[in-house]
Amino acid sequence: MTEPPFVPYRPERVPPDVGLRRGREFLGHMDRRRSVRSFSSAPVPHEAIELAVSAANTAPSGAHQQPWTFVAVSDPDVRHRIRLAAEVEERRFYRERDLPEWHEALAMLGTDEHKDYLDVVPWLVVVFAQKQTVLPDGRLRKNYYVSESVGLACGLFIAALHTMGLATLPHTPSPMGFLTTLLDRPPTERPYILFPVGYPSSDCRVPDLARKPLAEALVLRS
Repeated sequence: MTEPPFVPYRPERVPPDVGLRRGREFLGHMDRRRSVRSFSSAPVPHEAIELAVSAANTAPSGAHQQPWTFVAVSDPDVRHRIRLAAEVEERRFYRERDLPEWHEALAMLGTDEHKDYLDVVPWLVVVFAQKQTVLPDGRLRKNYYVSESVGLACGLFIAALHTMGLATLPHTPSPMGFLTTLLDRPPTERPYILFPVGYPSSDCRVPDLARKPLAEALVLRS
C-alpha cells in the first residue's frame, strides 16, 4: 500500500497566559450567542454564507470524507415553499403526535407550528448529510461517522455566523424529506438541519435560559 502524503504541521506556539486569555475571550463571545426566531429582513451578503461554510469545511470528519452539502437559498418563492412544507410537518407534531414529554420540554421556549421567520429571513441554509458520495467516475463511496462529522461542521458554521453578527436557529422539522424534493438533492443525501440565517430583528426577544454549569458538564480525573 502506498504511504499517504503528509506535510509538516507547525501551529503557532502560544504561551499559556495568552492561550487562556484567548480562551476567555472566545468563551465570552460565544456565551452571547442565542438561537432566535425573530429575524430582520435586512439583506445578508452571500460572502457571509460562503465564509461560514468555508469555516464549516475546516471541521474534522471521519477519514476526512467531509460528508456534507450546504444548500443556501435566497429565492423568496423557494423559501416560502419550504415554510409551507415545514409547517405541515410541524402541525402534525404539535397537534397530532402523542409526544407529551417532548411537547412539555418545548413549552418553555414558546414554540408552535407557525414558522413565519422562514419567509422573513434572507437566507435558508439546509445541511445535507451524505450517506454516500458520488465519485467522479460514478462509483458510490460509503461514508463513515456521518452524523458526528456533519454535527461538527454545523457547530463551526454556527460559530462563524455569530462571529459575523448573524443569528440562526437549528430547525429540524420531522420528517424532513420535503427538503430533498424541494431542493432537488440526490438519494445519497439526507436533510440534517435547516438553518435560517439573518440579523436579529430590532424587537427580538429570547427565552431567559441558563446554560449548564461547568460543574455538570465537566468531569476532571487527575
